[in-house]
Amino acid sequence: MPISDRAYKQGGGEYAYKAVGTAEGMAHEHTEVTARSECMGVLGVLCTWLNILLIFVPLGIASHHLEWGSAATFSCNFVAIVPLAGILGAATEALSSHVGQMIGGLLNATFGNAVEMIVTINAIRAGLVGVVQGSLLGSILSNLLLVLGMAFFAAGLRMKESTFNSTGASANMSCLTLSSIALGLPTIYSNLPGTNFEDMLMISRISSVVIAIVYLLFLWFQLVTHADMFGEDDEEDEQATMSAFTSTMVLFGATCVVAVCSEYLVDSIEGVSEEYGLPKAFIGVILLPIVGNAAEHATAVTAAAKGKMNLALGVAIGSSTQIALFVVPFSVVVGWMYDVPMSLDFRVFDSTVLILSVFITSIVLHDGASNWLEGAMLVATYILIAIICWFIPEDPDLAGAHHHGHHREL
Repeated sequence: MPISDRAYKQGGGEYAYKAVGTAEGMAHEHTEVTARSECMGVLGVLCTWLNILLIFVPLGIASHHLEWGSAATFSCNFVAIVPLAGILGAATEALSSHVGQMIGGLLNATFGNAVEMIVTINAIRAGLVGVVQGSLLGSILSNLLLVLGMAFFAAGLRMKESTFNSTGASANMSCLTLSSIALGLPTIYSNLPGTNFEDMLMISRISSVVIAIVYLLFLWFQLVTHADMFGEDDEEDEQATMSAFTSTMVLFGATCVVAVCSEYLVDSIEGVSEEYGLPKAFIGVILLPIVGNAAEHATAVTAAAKGKMNLALGVAIGSSTQIALFVVPFSVVVGWMYDVPMSLDFRVFDSTVLILSVFITSIVLHDGASNWLEGAMLVATYILIAIICWFIPEDPDLAGAHHHGHHREL
């Protein structure tokens, strides 16, 4: 629609007529509207109640440099990442509206899970392979069970039964099933008699390349050849609130701050675990993923409460698929680069939990409808896993290579 027509229809009055007639007037109006829209867009991202927690960003940085203690450093940076994750999500969404679906999908896979990827890089550089594996598993489980369960429960409080696109959900669950197999097979192999760690590590790296290729194929499937399967009936293209440049700058700034906070957060894990008796498995599988998925959690539950179940599913299941098919092989490649033995050989408990979680979620999604009871069951499954993680015995080698006896020669 021409700018002059839009201004007229929006009741621009005298100002609208002044802007009509010359190219200079139209350009002036266009610039003014764009500037106003950008200001409102930036304010919309930054000026939220959740961003009050940004006060913990300088506190978290200060606690590290002033040596306030591992508990203070962990707590401040833990809370600081919550609003930063929300800013990352909003900036990614704004940038995606400029670059189209294909590149937008790639952006959502990278920047949308930037917290997990940054935490992964920092932890692998520190040699915390067990923490990385637990955090990645926990990110998948929190989206698959906690976020989706609370979304179903919130929708169930509003409506007796909510319907969604079961075909698109099924495609995501198939990818998650493949991922659980890719994690399970190296774990099973490592427990076979006569195997060695070097072979298992090579198997993990080859498998990571395979599932990364499958992820690219899934993106092509989702965004190009079968885009209609993933369509949301009531959703229209939203008008961009920020320019591509502004969105990129907000995204870059938030990512840099998250990188600093996450580095201090990872550095403090060892001290918190030793001083206060928090199990490392509980921190890695439960606490860290909840921080990284705070933005997705809020988005999914809010959308479900408004009756937008397809959007809620896209956030919860889509994020799990991205982590399983992209971030997990990415972590193996990062370990390869830093000569750290990061592999797909997760603990037998971890692999079993992932397979069972994918199983129960597939059962819940197969009929294309949800209710509050199904949501409660998913949340209950997550609570059961959290309880077991609290009681998992401490493994002195959890932060390094795996603890299988016949792997110790590495």
